[in-house]
Amino acid sequence: MKISSEILITIFDPLRTWAEGSTGNWNMLIGSGFVLVFIGLILIFVYLKKIGEADERTNHIKLISALIMLFVLVLCDIIFPKEYMWQIFFLYKYSIAFFATGIYLVFRYIKDFN
Repeated sequence: MKISSEILITIFDPLRTWAEGSTGNWNMLIGSGFVLVFIGLILIFVYLKKIGEADERTNHIKLISALIMLFVLVLCDIIFPKEYMWQIFFLYKYSIAFFATGIYLVFRYIKDFN
């Protein structure tokens, strides 16, 4: 377990030093996280609305999209450090999950309806 925490520190320490370097860097990190959250939420709501009412086909699509979101959340919980900047990584965890689910719904909509 010691080796994995050292690897994570090596990966995420440059991000921490950059973000703590100035207030502008910190605000840019937070702002880009919120932009990703909103893009992901918009993709999810628009394409769930386009896919249609609940039936056997759409329920399957919605369950797979929820499964993708769960897998991304668990993976981000494993990867992101919990010692520092956990609020920022919490924001990015959900933004990546929403964005991945939205991308799945976009590709599924293109595959099914084009």
